[in-house]
Amino acid sequence: MENSAYPNLQDDRMRELYEASSNGCVSTLNTLIQRDPLILSRVSLFPFIETPLHIASSLGHLEFCQVLRDIKPSLASEENSEGRCPLHLASAEGHTEIVKALLLTNPEACLIRDKDDKLPLHYAAMRGRIGTIKELIRVRPDSIREITENDDGSILHLCVRHNHLEALKLLVESVRGDNQFLSTKDGEDNTVLHLAVKRRQIKVIKYLLSLSAMNSLNGEGLTSLDMLGSSPRDSISLKIEHILTEAGVQGSAQQPLPNSAPSNQPQQPNRWDKLENFCTRYLISKGNWIHEKTREYLMVAATVIATMTFQPVISPPGGVWAADTTSDSYSCIEYGFCEAGTAVVGYAWSPDFLKFIFLNSASFFSSLCVLLILISGFPLDNKVIVWILAVLMIAAVTCMLLTYMWALGLVCPNHIYYRIRGLGYILIGTWSFLLLLVFLIQTSRIFFWARSRRRRSSKNAPVLSQI
Repeated sequence: MENSAYPNLQDDRMRELYEASSNGCVSTLNTLIQRDPLILSRVSLFPFIETPLHIASSLGHLEFCQVLRDIKPSLASEENSEGRCPLHLASAEGHTEIVKALLLTNPEACLIRDKDDKLPLHYAAMRGRIGTIKELIRVRPDSIREITENDDGSILHLCVRHNHLEALKLLVESVRGDNQFLSTKDGEDNTVLHLAVKRRQIKVIKYLLSLSAMNSLNGEGLTSLDMLGSSPRDSISLKIEHILTEAGVQGSAQQPLPNSAPSNQPQQPNRWDKLENFCTRYLISKGNWIHEKTREYLMVAATVIATMTFQPVISPPGGVWAADTTSDSYSCIEYGFCEAGTAVVGYAWSPDFLKFIFLNSASFFSSLCVLLILISGFPLDNKVIVWILAVLMIAAVTCMLLTYMWALGLVCPNHIYYRIRGLGYILIGTWSFLLLLVFLIQTSRIFFWARSRRRRSSKNAPVLSQI
């Protein structure tokens, strides 16, 4: 009876072991090991697809994994029916601490390939697990350069194929300077840039172009710019085309872009082409210039300025005449009539009041223009739109400062007027210095940007480097 019941007893214990691995119950595991010290050695004899360490690693049970690793370290190298070891599963799920524990047991598990010819690092890259990627390349930096034998290409292709930009950046930094690896092609003979253009990943394209100018050909003899020929002509393809041409990427002679003339029959762009290029560059093309929170701040600031500049028109400095008069002051006598509701200082100091009104109106109008742009739906990430907003806001606050100083002079008594005027000179002089400093900084930025662009164009004209 005992011999016939023994296999059933073992099956019950094994099922209990697998249930404990699913729940991460360390106490149950310790109890099972105390009852049967060889239970983990019998795991490979039972027809289960995965070992308990596979299950615990996939579900993130760190303490359970550590107990299994300490008792039977060889479980870290066991492969399931898919050829994957526990490190594959922990890497795919992003359980960094479990990955560290498994690597301490068997660092060579980094190089175990499953039936799809993928390493644990490949799965971490496919899921964008940054912490796991760092641990894997710390232990085996050479695993980055391992190429799969299928059509997936390098690990960089996997990052692009699954759209994980941060993982791509980390891996590229790890192989910085290895242009040969960066130019690796996948099963369709596409470089990483070709694949990013094919999948219309604008952020990835910008990052890759920031590394170097790329004009290499794929297996069909096409550059990354040529691949847009099979894409629909929407705003995204226009944006990508602009980004590539700005970086110096050229099209091949055999594959002209849509709406372009054949290479042997060059023609000048017509008005519609110029309009399309203008819209692509200045209205569609975006960069990380302004965020939604900044948009809200700008709207609040413009609204406050508009309110502040509107109020002096209703209540001007010195007040308004309460009733029609012709004799209350020398000003009314000079002009013949002072109308009720009109500004008093408009009669007493007409030239100064006109300057005050001009500056106040300029500040009010500039703030309204900012509000109009913010609520009109223009792409606020566009550099030209941001420059317009910056100029309008600078004009608004500058005119508001001058309005304040002029209003202060209008209401200031004569015996302290000259002291106030000295303060005005200091404030306006300081503000002018700050404006000049901002102007010089922005001008230098534009100058160096244009200069670097010319250098890049001249450098890429003969032979463009590749990725």
